[in-house]
Amino acid sequence: MTIHSVVIQKLLTTNAHIGRQVTTHHFKQFTYGFRNRQSIIDSDKTLICLRNALNFLSCLSRDPSSSFLFINTNPLFQPIIDEMTSRVTSLSPERASSLWKMRGFLTNSCSPKKFRSRHKKLVFAPTKMPDCVVIFDTERKSSVFLEAERLGIPIVALVDSGIPWEYYKKVTYPIPANDSVQFVYLICNMITKCLMLEKKKDGAKGTGKKATIKDQVESTSESKGSASDEVLVVPYDNLAPMSCDIADSKQLLDKLVVVKYNGALGKNMGFNGPKSLIEVKNGSTPLDLIVNQIQSLNSKYGCNIPLLLMNPKNTHKDIVKALEKYSTLDVDIHPFEQGERTQHESFVSEGGEDKWQSSKHGTHFLSLMNSGTLDVLLAQGKEYALVVNPDNVADVVDPKILNHLAQNSIEYCSEVTPTTSTGLINFMASSLQGIFKLEDFTSDHSEKSVKGFKFIDTRSLWLNLKAIKRLVDTSALNLDNLSTLKLFENSIGMSIPQSRFLPLNSTSDLFLLQSDLYSFTEGMFVRNDARVSPSDPSIALGPEFEKISDFKRRFETIPSIVKLDSLEVNGDVWFGADIVLKGKVVIDASPGLTLRIPDGVVLEDEEINDPTDI
Repeated sequence: MTIHSVVIQKLLTTNAHIGRQVTTHHFKQFTYGFRNRQSIIDSDKTLICLRNALNFLSCLSRDPSSSFLFINTNPLFQPIIDEMTSRVTSLSPERASSLWKMRGFLTNSCSPKKFRSRHKKLVFAPTKMPDCVVIFDTERKSSVFLEAERLGIPIVALVDSGIPWEYYKKVTYPIPANDSVQFVYLICNMITKCLMLEKKKDGAKGTGKKATIKDQVESTSESKGSASDEVLVVPYDNLAPMSCDIADSKQLLDKLVVVKYNGALGKNMGFNGPKSLIEVKNGSTPLDLIVNQIQSLNSKYGCNIPLLLMNPKNTHKDIVKALEKYSTLDVDIHPFEQGERTQHESFVSEGGEDKWQSSKHGTHFLSLMNSGTLDVLLAQGKEYALVVNPDNVADVVDPKILNHLAQNSIEYCSEVTPTTSTGLINFMASSLQGIFKLEDFTSDHSEKSVKGFKFIDTRSLWLNLKAIKRLVDTSALNLDNLSTLKLFENSIGMSIPQSRFLPLNSTSDLFLLQSDLYSFTEGMFVRNDARVSPSDPSIALGPEFEKISDFKRRFETIPSIVKLDSLEVNGDVWFGADIVLKGKVVIDASPGLTLRIPDGVVLEDEEINDPTDI
């Protein structure tokens, strides 16, 4: 039995999955359905939310001066909470159970006050505001929610299926579960172990390094003048689901702007133009895909996500001409030419280089922001920017990532993907997040270069525009380097599946995209479920396939590669239709020999050098 199964079984024994007879609309995202007129809460989603909350509390506890305020009114829970607070250093009022009755228990507590009512003594909180409020029973806690939100104090709370929307939306880290005594005991035990573990780590380091509530990513202690930077990596599967409320999703997406670069050229593939205009599948180009994604989101949620296109002078006319076919779509597209100056009221682009370097797209983004566009975007209510990698055709405008950034006040998020090492695949499968060193990351995704690394930096960035505004005048700000994250108050790496990082740098990449391994819907590439291996097959086509025109002529149809491990093709090789490749296939035609692979043939773990081998 796996650890995941054991934890889920433990949750079920606490009756955490049993909800109420009435389920609010926004809570349905956490439920399976109903049984015996009671809603059933999804234990997997409870576990994901619980991990997020515990990780937040652990990060917060790294600051020796941090404090927690535990709120409870259920007398059955009080002995459990008293035992927990006695074992960890935290803010623990004498009678936390009474605080919910006092209006202004935070905003009016300028000095400690005590007085006695007819039945019990009531104690206000100390003068120091808590760094986090943990609520165990959310009933009748309206004043706690309102005042914590007013003071900007994050809330961790147990929420059940009946919590009203006006209170649920104020919870920073909701834990969907039935607040049974057994579950409260379980969560208190987990909080205790997490906080004591962090305290033990601090004691082992011998340091009292400050970690504020925003320090989920921080640099480790320096040793003889050299610092070892660390990155908190959050798996995509660990993200909380989006709210079912369309209005809430619209409000969030209206804060987003997407920035795409069209300077990466396809000359190495014999294409005279930007890669954004290469047909990758069913006549669609990478530019079509990103526009279709935005169009789909705008139509679904009624939002307005603008698309900013930055073009060098040698591709600008081609891009503008390609935009004509989008004139009827509900997408606000703004193309910029490097070095162009327009009126300040409109979007402005400014760049001093004629030569475009796709690997330096972060630099060009800062050039755009410095030109006055940043102030325009902020004035329009935009708060986040997705800066996509110009080489990656599988970038996704993902509302779940945006929601995670907004919920956790994250200023910088770099999308990364694990290498094919078994340990990282297991890391992803476990839905756990961890801290990794910067030397574990590489931006070179070639098969030889990733050895020794754990993650590939996809160079797709999610940025908080207000943070960019704060740092835009800093000469040290360079978005082309992952180490830039230390300049932001809260930054993470988001580990996305490998199927969402599909660079287009050669016809071998084009072969992969045009095969039956991938399809696309609403502008997003979708991996074939029949593929068992978590990694894509390795494709190496010889120089005879280097140009797109030669590539198209040599394939009548792209072979089926769902069960392929690797393919190597060299020499004058021509492929028929409906071919199936499996396992490891090597096709090496001798010099002067033309090798034709017939229609409908199935090649599995074969090495072919002449027609007799077929």
